[in-house]
Order: sequence, then C-alpha cells, then structure tokens
Amino acid sequence: MDIESLKRDFRTVYGPEPQIFRAPGRVNLIGEHTDYNEGFVMPAAIDFYTWVAIAPRSDSKVNIRSQSFEDNLSIDLDGDLRPRHAWSDYVVGVLEQIKHEGNAVSGADILIHGEVPIGAGLSSSAAIEVAVGYAKLAEDGRAIDRVKLALLCQRAENQFVGMRCGIMDQFISCNGQRDHALMLDCRSLQYKLLPLASTARMVICNTMVKHELAAGEYNRRRADCEEGVRILTKYLPQVRALRDVVPEQLEHYRDKLPAIIYRRCRHVVTENDRVERAATVLQKGDLTGFGKLMAESHRSLRDDYEVSCRELDIMVEIARPQKGVYGARMTGGGFGGCTINIVAAEQAESFKRHVAVAYEAATNLQPEIYISTAAEGAARVS
Repeated sequence: MDIESLKRDFRTVYGPEPQIFRAPGRVNLIGEHTDYNEGFVMPAAIDFYTWVAIAPRSDSKVNIRSQSFEDNLSIDLDGDLRPRHAWSDYVVGVLEQIKHEGNAVSGADILIHGEVPIGAGLSSSAAIEVAVGYAKLAEDGRAIDRVKLALLCQRAENQFVGMRCGIMDQFISCNGQRDHALMLDCRSLQYKLLPLASTARMVICNTMVKHELAAGEYNRRRADCEEGVRILTKYLPQVRALRDVVPEQLEHYRDKLPAIIYRRCRHVVTENDRVERAATVLQKGDLTGFGKLMAESHRSLRDDYEVSCRELDIMVEIARPQKGVYGARMTGGGFGGCTINIVAAEQAESFKRHVAVAYEAATNLQPEIYISTAAEGAARVS
C-alpha cells in the first residue's frame, strides 16, 4: 500500500491533509459453525487491509468515497440515516452506531482503499467497519476500547446492514496480533493469543464458487443446532447452547436425538473440543499436530455438518500431499468459498503454483490464491 499516494488522492478530492488508519480482513484457522453456538473459534488477521483516510469537518456532513466503487455518498449526521443497500451501508451503519451511543459525532471527509478481496469470505465487510469506526473515534479524540469497537461494528452489520453475523470477524480485525492466531470464546469474549510460527504461512485458496443453496442451508444448520439443544435440555438442564455439551454427554444421549440432529450436534461439540486442543498444540509450536486437527475439522464439516462441496473437497485433496503442507481444510460457512492451508514459508510459492494448476485441471476454474502471515489488528498508520 502506497500511503503517500492515498494521502495525495485525498488532498486532490477534499483539500486538507488526512490521518490514515487501517483494519485487516481475517481467515478462520479452525472452529467453524461454533460461533452461533456460543463456542470457540480461532481466526487470524491477514495481511490484507482496508485503509481509511479521514479529515474532520466543521459541520455535520460526512462525505464518503471508495477507490473500489464508483458511487459516492454525502450524508448529514443530524438527519435520518437509512440503509441504501450499497457498500456505503457498512460505513454509515458504524457512524449511526457511534451516534446511537450518545456521542456527539462531527462531520468528516473519508476516502477508503480496500485490499481485502471482496466476496472471498475474508471479511472485507468487517475490515471496512472496523477501519471506519477506529478512524472516526480516534479522529474525535476518543479512547479506543477494542472489544467495545468490535461489538459496535457487529451491531452496525446486524442492525443497519441487516446481516446476522457473529462477533468473530470484527473481533479479530480489532484485536489481531502479528504472528499470532486468536482463540475467542464467543460467549464471554475472553480471548488468548497463540503463536503462529513465522516459519509458516497461511495460504488461502479461493475455489471461485459459491453455491446458491448456501443461505438456506446455513439457516437450516442453525435450526438443527437449536433443536439439538431443545432435546438435550430435557436430560441436561444446565445446557444453554451446544457449547455446554461435551462429547461424552452427546454420545450418552445419542439415541434421544434424530440421526441428522445428532450429526449436526456432533460436529459442533467435537469442533469446540478441536479448537481447545488446537490451542494447546499451537502453544507448543506443534504445526504437525495442528494440521491433524484441521484434517479432522474438514472431515466433520464434510460428513457431519454437510457444508462442504465438490470444489472445496478437491482443493483440500490437492493441497494435502504438497511439499511443506502442515494442514488444509475448508474455512468459512461452506458450499464454496475458500480453503485455509498452513504451509512452510519456503514452500508457499511452490504450493501456490502447483495447487492452481491442479485445481484448474480438475474443475476448469482458475483459483485465486493468497499468501499471508498473521497480521496486526486495527491501527493508526503514521
């Protein structure tokens, strides 16, 4: 990113000298479909950022421009802020939430530059929310509480944009740390940072497909989990979410659950256990052990939760025998999207080339493949 170029573009459009802020996208290393079951996830921030150049105004007007989109927007913060069903809703939603908290919000000129691939499941939406929220609070001279900022940005996406996302994306964008993954308890929001060896790289492979049934199937999976909890509470009254069930309990009451509900619950319960075991092996620097847990996670998502697809399975199968690979699995909601691979740093470029060729030969699709280290969370850039 050429910061001086972004500043120059800002001055050309608006005039004054801006301050520069950024927030990263993310990839989830392990812990899939556990977030809405109040469980554990383990994301890492990626070295792809949304950048925000901002300067204050003396009135209540906010001018919003992006170098990725042609349409611009001007709003009055004293007016009625409504969704436009456009990319700018992510910005306006955050400003609306800052205002909703009772803070006096001044006007601003904003120019956005995005590096996070859009539509790849790497959370470009959270990156823009967090970058704008951090920038506006800092520009107004307010202290930044990163947990509160993550919650504010989640509310913006839930209530203003209308996307019922969990907290993971905004949380890691706020709290990521270089060369570390983050294990998050989605119930308490307590977290711990775990070392991700600098000798390895995260390689994200975009299958370039997103099957149409994803949204409906996602809702069905949530309903299946809720039904599992409803049944299990008859025998385990302390259970509030699948997070509260351990594998031994689930097996004990297996015959009380319909077969498909049992399989859905088994994925979530064992995935939570895998995240906790993954934290232990990462703390020891055991990437081979971590890779085995990634393989278990993919099998569970494919067979028990049934959210994988042909393209994801092909991508994972191509990746596993490549030189330098510790682990590979699908990441995200499923039915397309990306795989995450942990690869020895010196083999990452070779891995990228070989996987791209083999995947195109198998599917006639050209994948997009991104190599990243674990990156820093939101910050002001000098």
